[in-house]
Amino acid sequence: METANILPVIQAVFKGADARDWHTVEQSFAPEVVYDYTSMAGGQPLTLTPSAITDMWKQFLPGFDKTEHRISDFIFTQEGDSVTVHFTGHATHTIGTAAWIVEGNYETRLALNGDKWQLTFFRFNLQRQEGDLQLPAQAQQRAAVK
Repeated sequence: METANILPVIQAVFKGADARDWHTVEQSFAPEVVYDYTSMAGGQPLTLTPSAITDMWKQFLPGFDKTEHRISDFIFTQEGDSVTVHFTGHATHTIGTAAWIVEGNYETRLALNGDKWQLTFFRFNLQRQEGDLQLPAQAQQRAAVK
């Protein structure tokens, strides 16, 4: 299994999001992605393009002064031409001294697109959140005026 080629794809999503490097984030995703944040936001999983994903994130993440996503505990499972990767995530979002912390686990799937691995499935399972739970709404308002 090509874990050395797969892990950087996953890491690029989170590093890119923290740096607001949307091009890098988009390159990590396949042309269509099943995107599932229902444990946090409700609703149903969506099938989205990479730009639709970053468009959602742009309405929110730039409103924070800083975000830091840490991911770890990777478990890789080969399934034919795809790889499923489970891992844990811890994200700290700050505005000034206020912080909103989110923890959970991810289930992702990647497939080879030509010669590069890309995410085709991206699910977050919320385990807990703490801190200032009003910070996301404040960040969205701030991002709208940037």
